[in-house]
Amino acid sequence: MKPNSPGERLYNGIIKENPTFVLVLGMCPTLAVTTAAMNGLGMGLTTTVILTMSNLFISLLRNVIPDKVRMPAYIVVVASFVTMVQFLLQGFIPSLYDALGIYIPLIVVNCIILGRAESYASKNGVVASIFDGIGMGLGFTVSITILGAFRELIGAGQIFGLQIMPDSYVPVTIFILAPGAFFVLAMLAAVRNKVMDGKPKKEYSMHSCIEGCEACGNKSCGGRISSAKEKE
Repeated sequence: MKPNSPGERLYNGIIKENPTFVLVLGMCPTLAVTTAAMNGLGMGLTTTVILTMSNLFISLLRNVIPDKVRMPAYIVVVASFVTMVQFLLQGFIPSLYDALGIYIPLIVVNCIILGRAESYASKNGVVASIFDGIGMGLGFTVSITILGAFRELIGAGQIFGLQIMPDSYVPVTIFILAPGAFFVLAMLAAVRNKVMDGKPKKEYSMHSCIEGCEACGNKSCGGRISSAKEKE
């Protein structure tokens, strides 16, 4: 995939640099609201909308915002979208609004959103920034929804409020308490790392440099292989 293409941005956010399992960002809502899968899904989608819109506006204004006040400017942009989303949830989905509680306004200082604004949206075009926001948001949504589903299943025998386990099942209530969040997060992160580490890594050799450095995928080479080939 080409760098900064929509597909590459989505893959980067969901798999390669997943904000929860890889970058370990936004741990406050991740650990606090994932007592149920629905809470995780709601928080994830809310964050995705705010992240995408913030990336869009910050990318549009990247040449206008003075460098010395960029962080306060980013916070103002993010806070504006958080306020709008908060009012919409309060008006149309009050049950989700009550479940997420204080963690909705705290999205303003979520390090995932501010991090993408600083490291990506402020340096790239609008389309790439939008897909970067969508990719990171979906990665966050998928991860905390899975986390909430595991905690809800083990701690209550349900998923999305539907009874899954038989009536004889005795819920392990620690999994819907604070320690359970750490247990499940560690388990899922370990599984993800095991799966990714098990994938075969692409080997590079001097034959990979026939078409030059631009066509080579070995970003860690720094041209050393090509230089060695030229000396032959």
